[in-house]
Amino acid sequence: MGHRRMSDETTRPAGERLLDRIDGPADLKGLSDAELAQVAQEVRELIIDTIGEIGGHFGANLGTCELATVLHALLDSPRDKILWDVGHQAYPHKILTGRRDRLHTIRQYGGLAPFCSIAESEHDIMGAGHASTSIGYAVGLKEAMRKGIGEDGKVVAVIGDGAMTGGVAFEALHNAGGLQTPIVIVLNDNGMSISPNVGALSRYFNAVRLNRRLYHAREDVETRLTKLPWGLGRRIERLGPEIKAAIKAYWAPGLLFEELDLAYVGVIDGHDVTQLRRALSDALAADRPVVVHIHTVKGKGFAPAEEGGLAGMEKWHAAKPGSIVDGKPAPKKPAARTPLVRGEMAEGARAAEAKGEKPAPPSYTSVFADALVAEAKRDRRVIGITAAMAGGTGLQKLLEELPDQYYDVGIAEQDAVLLACGLALQGAKPVCAIYSTFLQRAYDQIVHDACLQKLDVTFAMDRAGLVGDDGPTHHGAFDISYMRCLPNIVLMAPRDEAQLVHMVHTAIAHEGPIALRYPRGTAIGAPLPEAPELIPIGTGETLRRGERVALLGYGFGVKVALDAANELAERGISATVADARFAKPLDTELVNRLAADHELLVTIEDNAIAGGFGSGVLEHLEETQGPGERARVIRVGLPDRFVTHGKPALLHEEVGLTGEAVAERVLAALGVGAKAS
Repeated sequence: MGHRRMSDETTRPAGERLLDRIDGPADLKGLSDAELAQVAQEVRELIIDTIGEIGGHFGANLGTCELATVLHALLDSPRDKILWDVGHQAYPHKILTGRRDRLHTIRQYGGLAPFCSIAESEHDIMGAGHASTSIGYAVGLKEAMRKGIGEDGKVVAVIGDGAMTGGVAFEALHNAGGLQTPIVIVLNDNGMSISPNVGALSRYFNAVRLNRRLYHAREDVETRLTKLPWGLGRRIERLGPEIKAAIKAYWAPGLLFEELDLAYVGVIDGHDVTQLRRALSDALAADRPVVVHIHTVKGKGFAPAEEGGLAGMEKWHAAKPGSIVDGKPAPKKPAARTPLVRGEMAEGARAAEAKGEKPAPPSYTSVFADALVAEAKRDRRVIGITAAMAGGTGLQKLLEELPDQYYDVGIAEQDAVLLACGLALQGAKPVCAIYSTFLQRAYDQIVHDACLQKLDVTFAMDRAGLVGDDGPTHHGAFDISYMRCLPNIVLMAPRDEAQLVHMVHTAIAHEGPIALRYPRGTAIGAPLPEAPELIPIGTGETLRRGERVALLGYGFGVKVALDAANELAERGISATVADARFAKPLDTELVNRLAADHELLVTIEDNAIAGGFGSGVLEHLEETQGPGERARVIRVGLPDRFVTHGKPALLHEEVGLTGEAVAERVLAALGVGAKAS
């Protein structure tokens, strides 16, 4: 290839990594293929050692080490633009763009962002953490360059780890082909997203990867077909263009892209630096949109992921802190089994008490999963739907126990809601289990299809509030605001795991669209009910009676309210605490009573303050009571900014969503001196 090799004078001393000399993309220029392969392997080893210790996205990053190294060797970043989609496969890119020595801070409070971040580096061209967006970005970037806006350069969209299953990616492909925008689209095909890839497109890529005869014949396939012996060639020639195109598509699967006017190159071994360099160089030189289809192994270089099949790749999509020691999975610590139903909880509690231990509460996700399976067993009309997050949303349990009542649509939240609406029209009771932040992508379908037509669709929004290390792209900070304005929908949130069980039951029994939100992580340890009960729609609950101050919590805000009440009690102030349970419809009788009987009414939620639950309370009071007739209202929620990444406890402290912080605001409002330190 004519690339120079390092001279004897630059031969590295024993024990020194070549990676230690790579402080930016320019340091990769001129390295040989062998040296680039060495850099890629050292990047991989750094990820295994570092992420295995601190935790973070893992498997997909191990698969992109060679790709990131070759791209930065060929391109001049940031003049040339590399877009990483999904950003959780961009750790090698971060390492090679001046952030190598800060990798140990990734996803930590104050450290590197978990995804690409425009504010973090000039080499991070887009700051997206949601999938399937890179091709659309790329078309926009290059079209601006073609119009003479900004500095010209190459544009490469790396899309993979399942992101090509998203509908918005196909919309952008259509646009790129129609405009003939000269971009390079690297399809990093590793056979996985977060859950195993699903759908016809996944099967299509599998066929290409697994049968080399298919992808070696492309350019001259039609000529070869017409020359088949025994008269077959002449017959094919007479069949006409449509039939010939269909036969060509079978023998040359790249025609899926070719029919969209995108040149197709593939399948390339994504771990072979020489092949990658040649294919990408040719694609970058073409004056048209090109798809370079590469095959990588999710978890490359880490045997449990690489050799564990789909289960191994899914398990090691992300590594937990301390999960890897000396390049191998850390020895398992004996862990108490987490009880998920009341009978098991009692048994687990007795066993734990015998050992002098307290049983760990289950996660909200696992409680939801058990509750949904129980509902599905009682009613075959109950159907769970996920968008490539079976494990994260808990629907894996439904898949295992009742596979006929389960759908995974891939990274396509819009389609998930439309599928649910179609099921509901036929009398089913679909439950869309989708993270709060990802449900934003299906907003039009929520409005136009579920709410407008008042269909029986349940939206189970996991990861509500501040999710922690994944940061602002994944915080569920806006769902109350973006759903509260919609007609016909009911919104509710549980204060604990017992209420979650009741709300799942209530949601499925309800006729019409209904949504419940619940946080990530461990629940509070409330005893689970033996049988779920219906909660009357639009009713709250008073948990503690006091004077002067009323603390009205919603979901996670109830715990904060109880903590604040304890803090205030130490200052001699007895506060009323209530659980709203519903953001829509509000329990107006409860709100009116709290406002009439107290000097101060504080609403507490883990949602954006603008348009959230507290805004609904204030709107109601403004419309029904004059300022002299009711309590002063203080709204506590998330600030009008994107909150950074970090452990939830740190983030809650930063934004003032703790019992102590709320108590201080109450004391200030009442004119009482601050608590002595």
